[in-house]
Amino acid sequence: MKKGTWISLITSLVVLCVGAGAAVFIHTEVPKQLSGLPLLADANAGAPKSLKDIIYATQKLVVMIETKDGTQGSGFVYNDKGDLITNAHVVAGESKVTVKTADARELEGDVIGISTETDVAVVRVPGLAGVEPLVMVRKEKAEIGDEVIAIGSPLGFQNTVTTGMVSGLGRSFEIKPYTYNDLYQISAPIAPGNSGGPLVDKKTGEVLGINSAGIEESSIGFSIPIVNVLDLAEAWSQNPMKTLPEWKPEEDDSAVKQDASITEYAEYLVTHFYDSLNNADYVYAYSLLGGNWKLGTSYESFRQGYMVTRNVVIDNIHVTKEGDDEAIVTAIISVDERLDGEYRLSKYQVTYDVGYENDQLKLISGKGKAIKQEEEKEKK
Repeated sequence: MKKGTWISLITSLVVLCVGAGAAVFIHTEVPKQLSGLPLLADANAGAPKSLKDIIYATQKLVVMIETKDGTQGSGFVYNDKGDLITNAHVVAGESKVTVKTADARELEGDVIGISTETDVAVVRVPGLAGVEPLVMVRKEKAEIGDEVIAIGSPLGFQNTVTTGMVSGLGRSFEIKPYTYNDLYQISAPIAPGNSGGPLVDKKTGEVLGINSAGIEESSIGFSIPIVNVLDLAEAWSQNPMKTLPEWKPEEDDSAVKQDASITEYAEYLVTHFYDSLNNADYVYAYSLLGGNWKLGTSYESFRQGYMVTRNVVIDNIHVTKEGDDEAIVTAIISVDERLDGEYRLSKYQVTYDVGYENDQLKLISGKGKAIKQEEEKEKK
């Protein structure tokens, strides 16, 4: 065989060996260095979830709870044991309840923990054990302006979604026998059946609170921060109550009754009005006005009028009851007002006539007058 032929043959064998070695390396060593995730999935990791995705994922883990007397409420899966967090008033007096899931299953649940002071309870549903739960916010609390989703079964309409925002913090009141402290106030209604459902962060899908109470015929709700009760719920999950308290709530639903105190609700409505303005939620603030006021003031002029103000603080507020369904609210407010291109502190005395229209509490009319600052008086 010629020398050139030998050289060609040897070269070909070398190339084949190198190629075979490379193939073996690719098939054996390279996979060890990869994460095992598809490149497309890895590229999308950490991408923000859409609102539809968050709602869909949350709804699957929110259930309707029904007692033997027909009382309905909501609950949500919070751990992998099949445990649900709900309101105590939803399951009070019951040891077993029926749970209806989003995929139309009916399961039996056992009440394993309930408080007679704080409106929270835990129901264990063996049929939901192993289900991946919703993510709880365990440390930080929501802030005013955070956008939220409330999910529940108001009036029996399962998995109803309402959106809103956190419009107030630290709210407290009493609906016997429960005392509600440090609540989130939200611009989303909480109707009978909503109670016990989750309040969810609109951006992350994490649970911020338990929807617990609302003012009748209004778009105002209250939610218990989940961080305030999570330790209690987890204690019941680890050590279920052997004997439940023989006790039942005095109220049949979570609505704050209108006839409790017109003066209390009138003051609250005015405070809520200014909370909305501080959050630049002009649409919602405008919705609190009565019909005649709206007829004389368009939304655009209302919005333009308040866009030059910020940081409204109520320094003093007084309510005079005019009847069972009417009150006069007088307040002194401090506000940063934009004048000549810069913000200056101004004070006003404002007066509102508060009453009911179509069974909803409204600001029927309002007026205000500027209060001269002490510095200006001294200059004069």
